[in-house]
Amino acid sequence: MSDDRLIVALDVPNALEGLNLAEQLGDAVSFYKIGLGMLTGGGLALANELKQDHGKRIFLDMKLFDIGATVESAVRGLAQFDIDFLTVHGDPHVVRAAKEGAAGKDLKILAVTILTSLDRDDLDASLIKPGTMADLVVERAARAFEAGADGIIASPQEAALIRALPQASGRLIVTPGVRPAGAALGDQKRIATPAQAVADGVDHIVVGRPVWQAKNPRAAAEAILTEMNSPQAKSPNH
Repeated sequence: MSDDRLIVALDVPNALEGLNLAEQLGDAVSFYKIGLGMLTGGGLALANELKQDHGKRIFLDMKLFDIGATVESAVRGLAQFDIDFLTVHGDPHVVRAAKEGAAGKDLKILAVTILTSLDRDDLDASLIKPGTMADLVVERAARAFEAGADGIIASPQEAALIRALPQASGRLIVTPGVRPAGAALGDQKRIATPAQAVADGVDHIVVGRPVWQAKNPRAAAEAILTEMNSPQAKSPNH
């Protein structure tokens, strides 16, 4: 089995393309993320096929946000698909409801702190309280952990600060916004390399475009895995 610390985001239009990519990656990748963009393209069916027929782990990135009863019901329904990770927004009432919905299942509830595509200007436009990005992310992470989150989603730039929280002991840190050296940034604003993310205490990194846009997706994934296991990944490099 490959190193499941690498999660490849299947941000492709439909389930057929997602399955084709998974077949190209073969045993190099064992963990896949399926998000909202794939939902109407057969995303849940793809999740089930990859899990049941190919033995892959599945991260369903839905970023649920609603009143507690609705979140609890939605999570209970999604948990029937035997997925491994599910995202919800990190507001404490949402996290608590999601944990209720996942009761009795192995499903891990991951709380979104602040999207890695956002910066302070974006937060100002959304009337989010003053404070640095790092401070707000760490505060949201602590509150999500206190509400019962199994882990959090955060930029790799805040990972070391979150890992240092007492509440983070035994919890997962999963980071999008990871880009191999030389890769295009896309819509991400707070990024790090795979080695830096691992060095800062991240449990899983999520990589999409640098893999599925590559001429050879398997080689791209293997290069990321090599970097995650490099000497630079063993100690913080900043």
